[in-house]
Amino acid sequence: MTQTGAVAVLYGPTASGKSDLAVALAERLNGVVINADSLQLYSELSILTARPNKDTLARAPHCLFGVLPAAEASSAAWWRDAALTEIGAAHAAGKHPILVGGTGLYLKTLMEGLSPVPTADAAARAKATALYADLGGAAFRAALAERDPVIAARLESGDRQRLIRAWEVVEATSTPLSEWQALPKDPGHRLEFRLIGLMPPRDALYARIDHRFETMLECGALEEAAQFDALGLPPALPANKALGLPELRRHLKGEIDLAEATRLAQQASRNYAKRQMTWFRHQLPSDKKSEPSHIRHVQFGELSERNLAEIIPFILSAG
Repeated sequence: MTQTGAVAVLYGPTASGKSDLAVALAERLNGVVINADSLQLYSELSILTARPNKDTLARAPHCLFGVLPAAEASSAAWWRDAALTEIGAAHAAGKHPILVGGTGLYLKTLMEGLSPVPTADAAARAKATALYADLGGAAFRAALAERDPVIAARLESGDRQRLIRAWEVVEATSTPLSEWQALPKDPGHRLEFRLIGLMPPRDALYARIDHRFETMLECGALEEAAQFDALGLPPALPANKALGLPELRRHLKGEIDLAEATRLAQQASRNYAKRQMTWFRHQLPSDKKSEPSHIRHVQFGELSERNLAEIIPFILSAG
């Protein structure tokens, strides 16, 4: 049965106040908060990924937070299926599903659907992995460019996971991944989306990011990084991309002091927030004249009681 109904989507850069807004809305709308942050999926990283704390979790139902071991690699396709399951469960229970997160690709995949890209081919994946190890990232990317120049142009030589996936697809199907991705998409549902963006002024956002990392350290982020390192997981796994983790690892190895690790982590987080804001501006619907009929969009600079009062009827206008 094709899913229908309304879904609130809260997006914005890291530290923009999305989690606070999600809980405030869930309390007022009998809602369920559903995670749309790729790194908050992993159970071993709660502090460094700014997952909701116990007090926040107690205020409203939360789903898809800390549900995967870091040894597993999530994907947009996996998250989409899991999110649709939680959205369906919320609707069945008479609750409002409220998606919250900064992983724009996940949100876009849910709203637009997926191209019919073939599933993983173990033999082709093993061959691609061995070739990457043999050639190195730059030479592998150059070789991929001969078979799928469109995809190769989009990826950096260090993007091992996506480079290998692109090679695997063309190896297994004789058709470049870029051609598969260009095929029509089917969302597989008839949901209505109400997008609410939080895009604070840059100076205020950057100050919030810096302060939050200092708070993370006070709450045990360094210890969490050490415990994560002790797992000995492969460096290519997505969980290794948690903001602040690479810098704290350098400190744990004795390469830099904690003050320098903090400075570099804060800078990396600010750079990430800047990339997020750019992505949201260009990839999510912003001009109401061009929005699909099942998507409506509003955006605010900061969370306040006044715009909270505007958001509630905006969400209720769907469905």
